Amino acid sequence: MRDDLSGGLGALQRIPEGRNRGWPCTRGKVRLESQGTQNMTEKTMGTVELKVDNLDLSFGGIKALDNLSFQVDKGLIVSIIGPNGAGKTSTLNCINGFYRAQHGEIYFRGQRITKLRPDSVAKLGISRTFQNIQLYTGLTVVDNLMAARHFLFKSTWLEGALYYGRTHKEEVQHRWAVEQIIDFLELERWRKSVVGTLPYGIRKRIDLGRALAQEPKLLLLDEPMAGMNVEEKEDMARFILDVQEEKGITIVLIEHDMGVVMDITDRIVVLDFGRKIAEGIPDTIKKDPVVIKAYLGEQASTLA
Repeated sequence: MRDDLSGGLGALQRIPEGRNRGWPCTRGKVRLESQGTQNMTEKTMGTVELKVDNLDLSFGGIKALDNLSFQVDKGLIVSIIGPNGAGKTSTLNCINGFYRAQHGEIYFRGQRITKLRPDSVAKLGISRTFQNIQLYTGLTVVDNLMAARHFLFKSTWLEGALYYGRTHKEEVQHRWAVEQIIDFLELERWRKSVVGTLPYGIRKRIDLGRALAQEPKLLLLDEPMAGMNVEEKEDMARFILDVQEEKGITIVLIEHDMGVVMDITDRIVVLDFGRKIAEGIPDTIKKDPVVIKAYLGEQASTLA
């Protein structure tokens, strides 16, 4: 088997129609496959937030992405799934400027961002998390979130050093924004704790908060639930839904837990060896024989 998915892609076939995992959502609406998305049927798409057009990315003789095209409409949660090595993280790395594709274009809200540096992409409103937690382990939760807002400060380095002029006012404004994120992610009890001393699941939540602190319009989440137990995954799924529904942020998600993907996603893009092999709503994807074959192999998919 080419993948290490939680439960394998067999989870795609085992999900009953209309199933609800019942995420304990205290803010946002619990998403049922039969509610909010009209049974996840094809619907009229809104404004295009992100467009990936014929993207090619190679490392020597290895083709990581092969003529990849898809688009993400504003306000949706779009998941990118596929076996290990399918090109999922490479796709996010191209979007936020870590990788430069050899061919193809990427557009964010109509603006070409293919050749922009990561910092320029972030300033446009694209934020992300990584597979590995990217936090300052020696700083507190508050300081980690404040650090993420550095490019939003307008005061000069001299004003900051002297704590003079608009610096104090900006400090108050940004700390207020950070406290809002701490409240949103239910991190109050850890706000003054040093991040390196906190449990793994809490640090993953803080990592999400760091991305939100940049005030993104588009949020790229690379395996935000990797290594979590069931309870931690339920919490993270609830927060992701809240980010979409309350803050109106468009989300591109990479996740290996097929139960989570099927429950919280509006559309799914499936990759295999850098190629897009399927795209559509969850109900369509979980029944697609090409997708099942990519995960389980030809012989196994025949037996299934």
